[in-house]
Amino acid sequence: MNQLNYTAKELLDKHNIPYTERGEELLVHCLFSDCDADSRPNEAHLYVSNQTGQYHCKKCSASGNLTMFAKQLGETIEKIAKPVANTHLTEKIIEECNANLPTAERAWLNSRGITDDSIEDYKLGYGKYYGKYWITIPVRDASGEPLFFKLRRLPADDDNPKSPNKYMFWPKGSTSALFNVHSITKDETLLLVCEGEFDCIIAQLYGFPAVTSTAGAGTFNIDWLKGHRKLEKVYVAFDKDEAGDNGTKALVEKLEASYSGISIYKTTLPDELGEGADLTDYFVHKNGSPDDLIGILSTLVAGLEPIDTSKFEPMTPEDVLDVLKLTIKKDNDNKLVTFLCLLSAYTEDSQLNLSFNAPSSSGKSFLPIEIARLFPQEDVLELGYVSPTSFFHSASEFNKETHEYLVDLSSKIIVFLDQPHTMLLEHLRPLLSHDKKEIKVQITDKGQKHGLRAKKIILRGYPSVVFCSAGLRLDEQEATRFLLLSPEISQEKIRAGIIESLRKSANGQLYRSELDADPGRTLLKERIISIKRAGITDIRIEDEATILEQFFASRKMLKPGHQRDIKRLVSLIKVLSLLNLWWRERDGSVIVATAEDVNTAFTLWERISLTQELNLPPYLYQLYIDVILAAFNEKNGDRSAGFLEATGALGVSRQELLKKHFEVYGRPLDTTQLRQQILPMLTQAGLISEEADPGDKRQKLIYPLLDPNNSESSGGVISKLINEGEL
Repeated sequence: MNQLNYTAKELLDKHNIPYTERGEELLVHCLFSDCDADSRPNEAHLYVSNQTGQYHCKKCSASGNLTMFAKQLGETIEKIAKPVANTHLTEKIIEECNANLPTAERAWLNSRGITDDSIEDYKLGYGKYYGKYWITIPVRDASGEPLFFKLRRLPADDDNPKSPNKYMFWPKGSTSALFNVHSITKDETLLLVCEGEFDCIIAQLYGFPAVTSTAGAGTFNIDWLKGHRKLEKVYVAFDKDEAGDNGTKALVEKLEASYSGISIYKTTLPDELGEGADLTDYFVHKNGSPDDLIGILSTLVAGLEPIDTSKFEPMTPEDVLDVLKLTIKKDNDNKLVTFLCLLSAYTEDSQLNLSFNAPSSSGKSFLPIEIARLFPQEDVLELGYVSPTSFFHSASEFNKETHEYLVDLSSKIIVFLDQPHTMLLEHLRPLLSHDKKEIKVQITDKGQKHGLRAKKIILRGYPSVVFCSAGLRLDEQEATRFLLLSPEISQEKIRAGIIESLRKSANGQLYRSELDADPGRTLLKERIISIKRAGITDIRIEDEATILEQFFASRKMLKPGHQRDIKRLVSLIKVLSLLNLWWRERDGSVIVATAEDVNTAFTLWERISLTQELNLPPYLYQLYIDVILAAFNEKNGDRSAGFLEATGALGVSRQELLKKHFEVYGRPLDTTQLRQQILPMLTQAGLISEEADPGDKRQKLIYPLLDPNNSESSGGVISKLINEGEL
């Protein structure tokens, strides 16, 4: 434990900050906001105790202790602190103070509604610190370990209830914390945030899971609620005064920004209680009703009303497709996989990543953008080209204590609409492969005043990532981290897309209003929010033997990539289970996948697995079938078996491929893309070989190596040549 070497006055002098002394208090222009910007030179609203360092702004309600005051001035604790011996709070000290609680102080606590049982439960006590006697309130961490004492001035000395000297921390230098966090569980769906430890104890007595900041209404740290993923409702019940109103506004904004999807209520105490009333006044002096407190006295100020999950029914992939087809025509496998990928953002560590690779105007970005509209928009990040610096700046929060930038991507959906900077993908690789949930990286910021400066970035959480690119070739390290998809480009799909596009463009307002009114779409959006709120931390798969048996049955020759594929299959099983979590066996925040989930995942995986194993975008595989294989078979189809055996098959030239491509797709194929991307990738996948033309050594001919229609039989040109060792 450390204690600050400086008093508040010495810190102000050190930083040349003017102040006015009034007894033990220093009056300073507020350092925590611009609230004194319009104040006169001799007018100030920040009151600081020179003896204790406790501060309180009468205008913006900022409050805290000497450590927080020093940090606001830019001081590092290591620089201005000195070690102090024997000041660690222990259970022995807590018990001694509890045993020493005098009768008068116990009676005063009882008069405020705090029973003897509560005094024992919370180990409220009495002790002498900083030369005075105080009521001692032990503050503990989530595991119940003691952190410090919150000291409450004796009632007889309470001349100025709003004085910053009313409360103190021991040991000096302790920072604010969440009081009563050890008494609530991670599975709470409702939480009451109040102002003050005694109010918190009272609220707990009346059956509310309640917490409070030990440093006042304006100091609630939103990170204290990390891990409470099941929260559905938060009630903010601060004191009925200006500080309480300001603190409520600030906390609601923090909750809305960080915990979207939950319902946030402001609780307003009755007017007859008067200015400055608190929860103790409501329960003890007015004999208030707990039901009224979260009923008629509470107003929804942010988030959505609670969703009735009883109206949901078990959902199959076909049911999902019925909703998605409202805006996306055809492309059933792509639609379903994309939806499951985005939904996987709400799993603990089973997020899927997709890469849509296809030519321009094929709808590769339309698919994920349209499906992402179903999800809470605060969870969706759509990006065009982005560099590492701009990405980390736009998505990060600066931690003044550690001087690090935190980028929290937990439960986020990131859609890259264009090729991002290569270095950004390199930084994200460990998260995409789920190596570690929190990773430290460093970037160089060229925007600093003094030239280049390294910045420490903390990447936290696993997002679901969708990558859209007209380029067909991915770095192998990225390709192995993504499921590779391509939109359909059939004539039927294009025709349906044109009709839908016209409907949307002709009357966009009517189109959107009809979508918003669709009951199936509305129900799916509510279902997604409910899944997010459910806070499922794990999805257990119990029948591993069956999964392995099915997986090995269709894969006689195992490849290293199958280790990656089994993880993706497991992710699909878990997301399908999450979609129907209300009909799955549940143990707290853990659900159990069913055999139905396993079978559905296998069915879907078998439909998309071929191109994943080839490490090819489906567009390229389809081009191989429609163009290369078709052109090859046409060129060799009229030749007799004997002639083929004597002379070998005729390869296809690049010019012939370009002609066939135009014939099939009705548009020219870029020759540079054919040479630099398409043919090398098909060669690497083992689908083609390129050989010199015997009649013209300057030209290469393309030979397909696999005919999926005939590879298991003795028929077909390619199968015959493979069997005879010619290919």
